Amino acid sequence: MITDRTQRWRKRRCRWVPGTAEIDPATLSVDIIDTRREAAPFVREHHYAGSMPVARLSVGLFANGRGGRSELVGVCVFSHPVNNASVPKTAGLGDPRAACDLGRLVILDSQGANSESFLVARAFRLLRREKPEILSVISYADPVRRVDADGHVFLPGHVGGLYSVMGSRYIGRSSACTDLILPDGRPISSRAISKIRNAECGQRYAMEDLIRAGARAPRFGEDRGEWLASLERTGLLTRRRHPGCHAYLFPLTKAAVPSLPYPILDRAATEGDVTKLPLLDLAA
Repeated sequence: MITDRTQRWRKRRCRWVPGTAEIDPATLSVDIIDTRREAAPFVREHHYAGSMPVARLSVGLFANGRGGRSELVGVCVFSHPVNNASVPKTAGLGDPRAACDLGRLVILDSQGANSESFLVARAFRLLRREKPEILSVISYADPVRRVDADGHVFLPGHVGGLYSVMGSRYIGRSSACTDLILPDGRPISSRAISKIRNAECGQRYAMEDLIRAGARAPRFGEDRGEWLASLERTGLLTRRRHPGCHAYLFPLTKAAVPSLPYPILDRAATEGDVTKLPLLDLAA
């Protein structure tokens, strides 16, 4: 896939850096970081989702900062799959612990165009060293363009260009689903909705995220499913069909995994799915 710019993030807003803005590896380092104290605050401040998945390992990208001190400028989070069924379906592995998701990858706009590959390649090596039971990493690319209430694009949608040039294997789309969308354009994950409905661990954070977005607090004893339904009736949450994310697999061993042709970005798309159709049109 050919592109002349690279996506970056700051304060949950998309930024772009020129593809010619390369990094100086001598000024950067990669190391394991504390998930709660370092990775989670960084991800919540800068990643468009504003949330942190359940991590199995967090890795940081550090740059030379002022006064000779290192500065955290990027984070890669390897997380538990949202659904254990995705491991045999996507990675072809029977043990759910044998694969993880590339749950978050966020790098500040101060870094050059090839800093993702610099960070991810080294993060994979650290993951293999620290978690030898993990044989594959699953990653998803959301191709749907996200627009806030003011019409500003805060997530342009992508088809996984970085993954395609890093030797991943494209394995198709995840299942289509229906998103619940906040007024600012952010989708609420199906996992967060499930936690609220079923009073699971993590429901409090998911509910607080909705309340910060303008939802009323649930009444004492109110059924959580009914509370969510009331947010739809009042228009705080709206439903929107999602075609499914593009799924990629990074095998950490030499196990053979089938691969499909990579999807192509439709640069003419102004809304919705930015995947060029037909999906497997290699001549485009």
